[in-house]
Order: sequence, then structure tokens, then C-alpha cells
Amino acid sequence: MLVRNPKGGRLIRTDTGVRSGRWAWRLPTVIAGGPATDVAADIGIQAADMSNLRRAGALHLVKAEPTSLHADVVTQLRDFIVEGDLSPGSRIPERELCERFKISRTPLREALKVLAAEGLIDLLPNRGARVRQFSEADIRNLFEMISGLDFVAGRMACARITDEQIAAIEKLHIEMYTHYLRRELADYFRLNQKIHQGIIDAAGNPLLNENYAKLNALVRRLRYSANLVRRDRLSEAMREHEEIVDALRRRDADKLGMLMFRHMLNKCDAVCEYLREEAQTVAKPPLHSLEDNI
Repeated sequence: MLVRNPKGGRLIRTDTGVRSGRWAWRLPTVIAGGPATDVAADIGIQAADMSNLRRAGALHLVKAEPTSLHADVVTQLRDFIVEGDLSPGSRIPERELCERFKISRTPLREALKVLAAEGLIDLLPNRGARVRQFSEADIRNLFEMISGLDFVAGRMACARITDEQIAAIEKLHIEMYTHYLRRELADYFRLNQKIHQGIIDAAGNPLLNENYAKLNALVRRLRYSANLVRRDRLSEAMREHEEIVDALRRRDADKLGMLMFRHMLNKCDAVCEYLREEAQTVAKPPLHSLEDNI
């Protein structure tokens, strides 16, 4: 939120304030015995008092940007990368993305900083940004950590999950199965992620949830891309999800923990296979006809 100091004519950026709708009320103050300063003090203002303050020139309001803009841009850009629109190692086309999302360079670059902190992209000094490229060793290290968290989450969820949460996960599973039958991969993957997150949430451990989110953000794009290459893996994954939901319904902690652990390791194998196939495609030289050599 920005508020203009009527004395100095400068804008004061504030992070807190008494809010009403999309406005924050801030009043520049005067230090006792001294001149007007840019210090902004929090005050409570009734709606009826606002017009008097504005007429007196004591309060100037600047409308803030919608608070959801930043989160929206981050989500759209993350999904754009995860769903394979930009390949690993490719440069982030800032101008094209600004036009696509109808935003300026500033919110786009702020979103890129968030994705760089998540490890999804690399920021290059004076050269923009590129989609991060992982080695097979990187992937296996990440999935070993994620599978361990899934194992713990499965056991804890069985002890803490409510009947309502189980019903919600079962509903997501049925919807995911419908998209699987229709081969609607984007919707299948979206619901797949919701099911896993639902079990993580049911574990009721904020630290586990935080670390899972960070690690999953790194491999989310690869998990999605592996589904495009290994269509047979979808059938395996659906069978595994059937067993996972059944164990959750029965609150079988030992069974669910091991199922989720193995499910993630199987996904790791599929992702590594995808990476090897991608590397072979890039390394394979183009075929030339006899005419090309004449």
C-alpha cells in the first residue's frame, strides 16, 4: 500500500494498516517539537471520518494493486512450466509471457524470483532466466527425500485424518479415474497432486507439509512430463492409488506408509526413464538423405 505524505510529496510504502476493502488508512505524523516526517502511524478511522481527513489534506490514498496478482502470476507461470510448455534448459521468453498473461515485466520478474527460490528455474546474471535442468542423480536424491516424507505422512494421516477428509480424498480419486479413462492428462495430474496433498495435510504436521511442498515443486514438472512418455505408467499409478485410498479408508498406517513410499520410488524410475529418453533424442544426429551430400 502506498500513501502520499502531503508535506514532502513522497510516497510511503506500508505493509500493514487498518484496512477496509482494498484501502489502507495511513496518516503521516509529526514528531513532538520537530518538523513533519515520513513516519506513518497506524490509526483506526471510521468510515464517516474519512471525508473530513481528505478535505483537510491530512490523508491521501493511493489504491493498491490487487493482493492476489502476485500469487496469480506465480501460479500461472509455474503451471506453464510444469505442463511442459517450456523444456528443460530453455530460456524464459519474458516478452511473450508478458503478452500471454497480460502483465508488465515487473510482476513477471517478481514471479521468476519465486520460482528460482523454489528451484524450478535458474536466474542468470544479465541473461534472463532458464528452466532448470536436472541430472538423474539430482532426481533420485529428490525422490528419496519425497518418498520418505510420503511414508511418514501416510502413517500419521491414518491416526489423524477425519471421516470428512477421507470422503473428500475418495471423491478426488473417482474424479481422477474419470480423467484417466478419458486420457485427460492435465486434469488427471492436477487431481493426483490434490490427493497427495490431501494426505500430507491430514498428517497435521506443518514442518512436514512445508518441506514436502518445497521438494515437490522441484519435481512436479518432471512428474507430469513422465506421464506423457510412459502411458503404461498411468495404469500402474492408478492401481497404486486404488490401494492407497483403500489403506487410508481402513486407516492401516503400516500399509499406507509403505504404499506411498513405493509409489514415489516407482514414479522416480519413470521420471529417470523420461530423462534418458529426452537425452537420447537431443543427442541423436539428424538423418541426411543422399541428396544432402551431393
